[in-house]
Amino acid sequence: MTSRLSTTNYINAPLGRAILNLEREVEASGLERSLLVLVKIRASQINGCAFCLDMHTIDARALGETEQRIYALNAWHEAPFFTDRERAALAWTEAVTRVADTHVPDDVYHQVRALFSEEEIVALTFAVSTINVWNRLSISFRVPAGTYRRPQEPAGVA
Repeated sequence: MTSRLSTTNYINAPLGRAILNLEREVEASGLERSLLVLVKIRASQINGCAFCLDMHTIDARALGETEQRIYALNAWHEAPFFTDRERAALAWTEAVTRVADTHVPDDVYHQVRALFSEEEIVALTFAVSTINVWNRLSISFRVPAGTYRRPQEPAGVA
């Protein structure tokens, strides 16, 4: 697949920087990094974003996520490897990602509300929304999978 335009052209544009700032705020929200990466992978699976799937599975492994859980994420409803909090976040991720079809049903809200504070639900919803924006950009501009390189983090940060 050939990129339609350089990633640098939209990442460094004012709108791209705005999304990067939103991403930084989501990452600083207090939600577990391990939970956020599962949300990113699941939304990217639903949207069929190969670049984001590649990126976030690499990031998940760097955070210590197991291959078993990464492989089972597409079938999380049946897999016993996820906590109740993760299950609620994944249900929310699916409902928000498919908002045109689901309108985010009350039962999914009640499931997430039982395990997340209001502030966490807001952060989780921004996390889902942000990955959906990245998916749409990556798919629209044909960003090829396999081009992501994880940035080096300071020692002691995972």
